[in-house]
Amino acid sequence: MQLDIEAIESGDPRVAVIGLGYVGLPLALAFGARFATVGYDIDARRIQELRAGHDRTGETRSEELAGASRLVFADRPDAIADCTVHVITVPTPVDEANRPELGAVEAASRLVGSVLKPGDTVIYESTVYPGTTEEVCVPILEAVSGLRFNEDFFCGYSPERINPGDPVRRLATITKVTSGSTPEAAAFVDALYRSVITAGTHRAPSIRVAEAAKVIENTQRDVNIALVNELAMIFNMMGIDTRDVLDAAATKWNFLPFTPGLVGGHCIGVDPYYLTHKATVLGYHPELILAARRINSRMGLHVAHQVLRLMAGKRLHVVDSRILVLGLTFKEDCPDLRNTRVTDIVRELRASHACVDVHDPLADPAEARAELGIDLVDAPAVGAYDAVVLAVPHREFLDGGLDAVRAYGKPGCVVYDVKSVLPAGSADGRL
Repeated sequence: MQLDIEAIESGDPRVAVIGLGYVGLPLALAFGARFATVGYDIDARRIQELRAGHDRTGETRSEELAGASRLVFADRPDAIADCTVHVITVPTPVDEANRPELGAVEAASRLVGSVLKPGDTVIYESTVYPGTTEEVCVPILEAVSGLRFNEDFFCGYSPERINPGDPVRRLATITKVTSGSTPEAAAFVDALYRSVITAGTHRAPSIRVAEAAKVIENTQRDVNIALVNELAMIFNMMGIDTRDVLDAAATKWNFLPFTPGLVGGHCIGVDPYYLTHKATVLGYHPELILAARRINSRMGLHVAHQVLRLMAGKRLHVVDSRILVLGLTFKEDCPDLRNTRVTDIVRELRASHACVDVHDPLADPAEARAELGIDLVDAPAVGAYDAVVLAVPHREFLDGGLDAVRAYGKPGCVVYDVKSVLPAGSADGRL
């Protein structure tokens, strides 16, 4: 069975993108501007919203949705039956024990297997540990379809690099790593992505290399952030401002500009566990990577304890005190609540018998309640709080400056700036 690379130039491939979240929707739009494309998702409400020109993630404008002239949205499996390229972009989280949860990617593989035809190509973008595509997904595709891998159908892997809330680094402007299960498949997958990625592509020598590249990108960031987080805890005990230290050290040409903070989201706080899981299965116990994960996972508790200590220093009683946490999403100017570590701050403060309100104008209140058990406050009272924690510096919070943040507090309240975005020395504490 041969793959027709020339068909890409003529616009002939019929593409299905399975999973229309932060990763899948931009990809479907890009392909849908050039090829006949079906954007598929099991969430019927999501499909209805997209058909109406609304993207609840806020990543895509209505005119962008309308601009993909060859894209249709569907929640029925038969809608992708005629497609020749199937791109799987479903979530791959971890469970409560931090073990890879591959249920969604396995289900997507069964779906694609049910419509797979000779000559089709299946490309995975979901973050997985090296070997997952060929060891877990391909057997499902073969079993459901009755077809033979690398004879009747082919596979590829191209790790997603979407950065939610980033208006500059978009799909087309980020170099795309590609790979394929055979040299011919690798060339086909690379040509397909090269047709929509203006930044260009990098063809990895194998699917396993491309899978590994994805998990180490975010593992590297996790380890570096853990280092500065640990430094922040040490310098705090010394009475030294961490940002002053980092500013001084950054004058050296090769100093890496990482800053302390909470590590959440769908990638950095999750991907390292995929790599450590596979390493453990193979008999190697990762030490540095897991140590970094432990440090970053407890930063919310550290922030909460700092706030409580500052309150005690001002002789503010914690029990029955009122504390306002500004921001709940995992990063600024983004509505994404996945794996947010702000919940750790809230939980710890409430465990100390403080009355904690959370305000986030970007987060979906229904999602916050259903997924995190947190009821958002729509309009916090001015002058009502003993402490104000600026956890996520949304632009809306910063537009009014320090005065707007401090206005929520009573006279003499504690203001804690998690990401050090307020002017130096203006908050009572910061990482």
